[in-house]
Amino acid sequence: MERVVLQDPQAIEMLYDRYSRLVYSLVLRILREPATAEELVQEVFLHLWRNARAYQPERGALEPWLVTMARNRALDALRSKAAKQRRVEQDSEEFMLDQLNLRIQAGSPAASAEELIDQNSRALLVRQHMQSLPAAQRRAIEMAYFQGMTQSEIAEALHEPLGTVKTWIRAALTRLREGLAEVGHAM
Repeated sequence: MERVVLQDPQAIEMLYDRYSRLVYSLVLRILREPATAEELVQEVFLHLWRNARAYQPERGALEPWLVTMARNRALDALRSKAAKQRRVEQDSEEFMLDQLNLRIQAGSPAASAEELIDQNSRALLVRQHMQSLPAAQRRAIEMAYFQGMTQSEIAEALHEPLGTVKTWIRAALTRLREGLAEVGHAM
């Protein structure tokens, strides 16, 4: 690392040869996308090259430092991908709602009175089931699906562990799905 700090290209090559497989394996296990994993390995070693002075040997060995950096970057990439997917889904839902509203305003036969009543009754059922959730679960769902927050952002905002927030959201979605399925079978 001393040679990397001095910007010795051979030193970074040696470190790359020694640790790149380990870093790649970890990132690939998290992302499950070889091309993205390869890019992140390059980013990790480029970061190491540019910020070699940030490494503090008294705090621990280089290998765990590299592994932690790689893991964090892979998790960030995973979160970013999930956030993009969520935005695409939200945009799609908004587009569908806009199209439905246009049909309703145009008096299209697709928006019959029965369909409007059905939509309103389903919306009422969802609201009722949301109200039946425990307050913490309801708040987490509202933050995730109506405010567009990630689970990490929710955990930070509520000052709760990330695992707790994930459990609340999973439990709430399960309860909503089960409750709405029961009503659907009764109709």
